Amino acid sequence: MTSHGYFSVVFVFACLATTAFSQLSPNYYDYSCPKALSTIRSVVDAAVQKERRMGASLLRLHFHDCFVNGCDGSILLDPTSTIDSEKNANPNFQSARGFEVVDEIKQAVDEACGKPVVSCADILAVTARDSVVALGGPTWDVQLGRRDSTTASRDAANAEIPAPFFNLSQLISNFQNHGLDEKDLVVLAGGHTIGFARCVSFRDHIYNDSDINPYYAQQLKYICPKNGGDSNLSPLDPTPARFDVAYYSDLVQKKGLLHSDQELYNGGSTDALVKQYSYDTTSFYKDFANSMIKMGNIQPLTGNQGEIRVNCRKLN
Repeated sequence: MTSHGYFSVVFVFACLATTAFSQLSPNYYDYSCPKALSTIRSVVDAAVQKERRMGASLLRLHFHDCFVNGCDGSILLDPTSTIDSEKNANPNFQSARGFEVVDEIKQAVDEACGKPVVSCADILAVTARDSVVALGGPTWDVQLGRRDSTTASRDAANAEIPAPFFNLSQLISNFQNHGLDEKDLVVLAGGHTIGFARCVSFRDHIYNDSDINPYYAQQLKYICPKNGGDSNLSPLDPTPARFDVAYYSDLVQKKGLLHSDQELYNGGSTDALVKQYSYDTTSFYKDFANSMIKMGNIQPLTGNQGEIRVNCRKLN
């Protein structure tokens, strides 16, 4: 495809996203269920207080949902004879967590509303925001009014969710394909300031890459041997239960856990922004909030599209 054709596709995508965005509103449930947002927040706060890692898991669910055919709750569907569940895709299998918390939120919200009013896709979007806030990060007005998909695609999840071995150009292209720019890439990668990653996702980086602090690599080898231990966990930054800028500070010191993380500070076009965020918490928080709103607008189902699931794990 020519560059002119590529940008035409991006332009059309942007127009469609803007049209969908115009149908979303932070006040969407003010009349149909005024207790919806406070109910979600209370369940998230309790879950994060019980297990700090859950905050990162809930944020990741929203990310992985939005990168596969838009923010439509498809990641929550269990496998059936007609649903090839995204839970079984490589980026999610034995890694994605928090589904039980989403079930708990859905039940609590439906009880508060008196009936199924709030979509599972909207629950994921609000839960991501509330998880960040619970771990000390910024807040933002979540645009609401998404409806739930009636399909899922494991193949699309494998193809669309950014992989931990991606280089910078692959990351930039992947984000552009979803209507997100280079700044969004750097900002949203900051979500890795919370949570952990499995050994299998960073083994090649610590044994085969040269763009890593050798002392840091040696420490990680005790956690992640060359053979075995695929599910052993390492924090993505030194403060995995606090939403801060330590992730960016680590990148500047060549201590990115994943190959794709360190690619953001490796002599390329994103270095300057990483360096800025490593000491400018205010800018990071502001930009993260804006990029989360932008990501949440990726091809949502609205109006009469999709459905409002009674059970987030299966179709009505």
